[in-house]
Amino acid sequence: MNPEILRALAEPTRLRIVELLRNGPITVGEIASKLQIRQPQASKHLKVLNEAQIVDVDSVANRRFYKLRSQSLQEMDYWLSTFRSLWKNQYDELDEYLTQFQNQRSREE
Repeated sequence: MNPEILRALAEPTRLRIVELLRNGPITVGEIASKLQIRQPQASKHLKVLNEAQIVDVDSVANRRFYKLRSQSLQEMDYWLSTFRSLWKNQYDELDEYLTQFQNQRSREE
């Protein structure tokens, strides 16, 4: 996985931008307004997201619409999926322990 993806998403404002873009393409102005930041700040964050290949930009007349790139998010999802089996095993072990604990307490009562 491209470590730039995680680096870019580690900044809270950029993560909030990605969450906004989940609903579809929007302009820099709309992002700035919804996050209550100045447009140059929004543009700076979008540049980082673009360089990390998390967003794409489409120009329509004099407006720039930003949208999520599914490929980068799929890459991150695949990377995270390699850890899911570890989590599942730990949850299964916890479930087994709790069941044994409850059974033992029931016998003691």
